[in-house]
Amino acid sequence: MKKKLLAFLALCNLNFFAQTYTSYFTGNPGNIDSNPSGGICMMGGATEHDEAMKWFLQRSDGGDILVLRASGSNGYNNYLYSGLGITVNSVETIVFNSAAAANDPYVQQKISQAEAIWFAGGDQWDYISYWRGNKMDSLINDGLVNRNIVIGGTSAGMAIQGKFYFSAANGSVTTAEALMDPYNIYMTVDSASFLKNRFLEEVITDTHYDNPDRKGRHVAFLARIYADWGIEAKGIACDEYTAVCIDANGIARCYGDYPAYDEDIYFLQTNCELINVGPENCSSGNMLDWNQGAQAVKVYRVKGTQAGNNTFSLVDWQTGVGGTWENWHIDNGTFYSASGNQLNCAAVSLLEKEAGAIKIYPNPINTGTLSIEVENEFITKATLTDISGKQLLSLPGKMPEKLCIDISWIKAGLYFLDIETATHKMKRKIVIE
Repeated sequence: MKKKLLAFLALCNLNFFAQTYTSYFTGNPGNIDSNPSGGICMMGGATEHDEAMKWFLQRSDGGDILVLRASGSNGYNNYLYSGLGITVNSVETIVFNSAAAANDPYVQQKISQAEAIWFAGGDQWDYISYWRGNKMDSLINDGLVNRNIVIGGTSAGMAIQGKFYFSAANGSVTTAEALMDPYNIYMTVDSASFLKNRFLEEVITDTHYDNPDRKGRHVAFLARIYADWGIEAKGIACDEYTAVCIDANGIARCYGDYPAYDEDIYFLQTNCELINVGPENCSSGNMLDWNQGAQAVKVYRVKGTQAGNNTFSLVDWQTGVGGTWENWHIDNGTFYSASGNQLNCAAVSLLEKEAGAIKIYPNPINTGTLSIEVENEFITKATLTDISGKQLLSLPGKMPEKLCIDISWIKAGLYFLDIETATHKMKRKIVIE
């Protein structure tokens, strides 16, 4: 009898330690297929905003809600199933104890059947390291692309939503650290394929924006994206008690408790009105300098209200209701903000037209020869610089209408080409792959 008991205990311990996840289930165990209407709901990291969560649940069309997390337990189950008055079929929380749970057939089945997926707070590196590049992210993305599921998250669950994201692989980063050296060990800005959220293709998010330390580091994230990938990136950020909910038309509704509390959502973007939009200095070991006339980053700041009446369009990134414009910039490692004017991206188009009919091709370019053509004018100067302002080549003097430049010796990256004729000056970004 004693031997049997020991064998039983050994078996129990084996099963316990082999368990790669813990599941908490509430509701109808039978799966249903509803007709979700898609969307993204993101929150700043404190308590959930009830009206925003109702928006999230309603878009599941009464379906099955799946909460994914790497710590905690079943705190969402009753709240989402019966606490908000929105009928859903079930709520299940799966807590990952390790990356191995991504390979579990039960976990994969639940993802493939969910009409809504919510990512809890915690450590975003856990989520990324557990789910990126395996069956998990492919099943989640299949739900986004082919089944129109609604998705969302708070704190770390918001931080992973953009095409670009701060992975926190080496821990968090402060504004002081980010601005003193945007390539320090903690600045793990990533673009490896993860979640495929519509309207967030050029976006990096940030949370807990009540903390004044967040704004400068968020600008540093944008600077890194421009320096590393040549993308004029955008950002979305939430104060802790706010939420932003993005519908299938790209309209972002801003929830919070204003005017009872001063709570904001922020929409950041590289200033499209400028010809030269990038940082003056974004390099390893140096302070970030992204001034551009104190207008490097344009920000639409919106008060979050109970009804989510204030909005911003993620289609044109210019049209908003209930917010104000601000200009942010970094001057030698110091963050500054000031009131600004309505953004008008058409302004740069007019400048391009004034520059004359200039063709530069191919761009991006892999190697070989970069061609420049100007109609009815001679080129008087052509200068190529890198993003730090270092001049790589300069061709002064009167040159023909078509100019060919050998760039095979230049390493991959983002560069700026300045062209001058007798009547025009212009600057173009050149991407060498």
